[in-house]
Amino acid sequence: MRILLDECVRWPMHELLGGHDCTNVQRRGWTGIKNGELLRLAAAEFDLFITSDQGIRYQQNLQPASIAILELSTNDLRRIRAAAVAIGTAIAAVRKSEFQDLKIP
Repeated sequence: MRILLDECVRWPMHELLGGHDCTNVQRRGWTGIKNGELLRLAAAEFDLFITSDQGIRYQQNLQPASIAILELSTNDLRRIRAAAVAIGTAIAAVRKSEFQDLKIP
């Protein structure tokens, strides 16, 4: 699966995504692009967009999105690492154009 990490998701998270082709907004040169345009760009090249932006579902109309979106409840790397199994399960279960909210303790 081709995965794009949002600006707000720390790059070391990619270490948890073995078996997937992963990059982030910064490496693509898309830093500062607003969410609507970012999702449009991402949909053309990626299967999944991972963000910890808690407002994305309220700021954007996600219905026409042709990319799956996984929203993490935190960008705290320690907590994300502790939830690696749950994140992997969520990634495996997410379907095209689906929005999924993952609460990380």
